[in-house]
Amino acid sequence: MRVVVTGMGAVAPNGNSVSEYWDALVAGQSGIDHITYFDTTDFPVKIAGEVSNFDPEQYFERKEVRKLDPFSVYALVASNEAIYMSGLDAGGFDPQRAGVMLGCGIGGITTILAEHVVLQNRGARRISPFFVTKLIANIAGGQIAIKWDLRGPNQTITSACASATDAIGLALRLIQSGSADIMVAGGTEASICDLPLAGFSTIRALCNAADPPQSASRPFDKDRRGFVMGEGSGILVLETEEHAQSRGATILGELAGYGSTNDAFHVTKPAEGGAGAVKAMQLALEDAGAEPEEVDYINAHGTSTPYNDKNETAAIKTVFGDHARKLKISSTKSMTGHLLGASGGIEAIAALKAIEKQTIPPTINYTTPDPDCDLDYVPNTAEEAQVNSVLSNTFGFGGHNAVIFMRKWQD
Repeated sequence: MRVVVTGMGAVAPNGNSVSEYWDALVAGQSGIDHITYFDTTDFPVKIAGEVSNFDPEQYFERKEVRKLDPFSVYALVASNEAIYMSGLDAGGFDPQRAGVMLGCGIGGITTILAEHVVLQNRGARRISPFFVTKLIANIAGGQIAIKWDLRGPNQTITSACASATDAIGLALRLIQSGSADIMVAGGTEASICDLPLAGFSTIRALCNAADPPQSASRPFDKDRRGFVMGEGSGILVLETEEHAQSRGATILGELAGYGSTNDAFHVTKPAEGGAGAVKAMQLALEDAGAEPEEVDYINAHGTSTPYNDKNETAAIKTVFGDHARKLKISSTKSMTGHLLGASGGIEAIAALKAIEKQTIPPTINYTTPDPDCDLDYVPNTAEEAQVNSVLSNTFGFGGHNAVIFMRKWQD
């Protein structure tokens, strides 16, 4: 059974729709800047990829915004765009066979922190009645289902920074198993607030300074110093090829393979040589029935951390052998920062757009080559290229590895 993509939606630090996001990627435009959400005077890190020029009241009534954590807002806005693009807003499908599969790393952390302040300062009786239904990680998927009457399978996956890619891959499995005809799948995250920033700073995972801020995320560059937090949502509409064709939908690409593994090695560091990443890429290729030589482009995990980038490079060399030197590889995190559990959603969109536009988005801020990272990372400027098949890599704390394989759709 072939599974295809018929819709995409994005809210990202450098664009609040798929078209804005893609245009920014191709232009090498970063969404990373000084944090505006809270006072960072006492924080060692003062930069992030915030969603900007975004007003929830453009999309929802004020009373509805009060009931939603930002991670749900982003998911709803991105899923709306994806569903409109797919044409499913017109109906004509069986709601019992349409579901939602989202990835999220942290859930409603903004709500938790705000209500904790209320509890401390005003007491238990002043906690919002919407507290629980704003913070729970599965609620974004529930909100999407309510909005669009999607009554099929609905789950939320938490596998750290692999969450969205796992969600897309598991949605693929549900469709292949015959459990659904349509799945809205991707990821969402809104964790740029004081406690998560402090936590990631404490473990020295973040780049703590850059001038200008847009230069902070520099994947595969020798002078990389840590990742930059980002936020947003990336959503795909997946359905069987037969279902999409029966309703005359425009098919944007084929989701053909998925691989998932765990390093079982360390809570934050990847296994030496990227052993778990190697297996996840191999599984995605095998699942798609594809040879390594078929892959034209890899949207890399590329976090701008010392350990990930060299181990991901080593893993790509192991999987692809001589073909690794011919691959185009880029990390769009150089422009968005790291969206944690949502990263695989917007990066799958970047990979699909690369197929559609036959253009590879760049890895910006690449100035100093690293002997451990010696492949073609499409430095600084987008490149036109033949792109028929792509991998999107995501790896997370806890040793999670998730990879999807997508190809140009041909009837």
